[in-house]
Amino acid sequence: MRIFDPHIHMTSRTTDDYERMAAAGVRALVEPAFWLGQPRTSVGSFTDYFDSLVGWEPFRASQYGIRHHCTIALNPKEANDPRCRDVLPLLPRYLAKDRVVAVGEIGYDSMTPDEDDAFAAQLELARAHELPALVHTPHRDKLLGTQRSLDVIKESGIEPGRVVLDHLNEITVDAVAGSGCWMGFSIYPDTKMSPDRMVAILGRYGLDRMLVNSAADWGKSDPLLTVRTAEAMVAAGFSDDEVDRVLWRNPVEFYGQSGRLDLEDAAPEPIFEGNSILRGGS
Repeated sequence: MRIFDPHIHMTSRTTDDYERMAAAGVRALVEPAFWLGQPRTSVGSFTDYFDSLVGWEPFRASQYGIRHHCTIALNPKEANDPRCRDVLPLLPRYLAKDRVVAVGEIGYDSMTPDEDDAFAAQLELARAHELPALVHTPHRDKLLGTQRSLDVIKESGIEPGRVVLDHLNEITVDAVAGSGCWMGFSIYPDTKMSPDRMVAILGRYGLDRMLVNSAADWGKSDPLLTVRTAEAMVAAGFSDDEVDRVLWRNPVEFYGQSGRLDLEDAAPEPIFEGNSILRGGS
């Protein structure tokens, strides 16, 4: 099994997690920029953090054979803080770096006017830098926030196929399924989505434009829930090829639009025979 986790916050994880992930088949990941668990007090805090995402974390991951990429943005939660908004003019410097494969996380937290402005400005940065966009759907008023996000995406003129709306669930997936955007799902131990619920959604909506991630942030989370989802897919009758599509080829397709994925030798192309995977090195 080979896994590409398309949204996981490794800054909040230990090296033990990297070791466990590598042993379970995680070969590549994308780490989106997000908040630090408490308010930042200056733009300098962002620059130090972004430098870590493009420097230290790729090195840390490489020690376990995992290819690390990231996304860069002013996150929605901090778009409301005047101490943070001045980071927007600095983003182009980081969006030009090799391992940055999207603009994100952007979108909504509380759906304020300041979030509106930051969302629209960063979608324009994604267009200008020819990068995909990773959109955070809010935890409150989730359906309204998802619909509003789709309206802003449409107004921006960015191609829907270059956008993923993340943290979806059974309530919001319908709104996104017909939009042309990608659909992202975060699998958690107690909240958001479970492996079994995710399998039910895949059975109903199919595998096109589906991204499954573990997010694995500061709260109760588990970086191996992508693996558990793969196992649940097999138990539900999905083939190994279908598992590989959702957990490897789909994220490669989406983030590959950046032209910056570095996956050489990360995970050999599997050979499928019946419902079994025959391969070496993974």
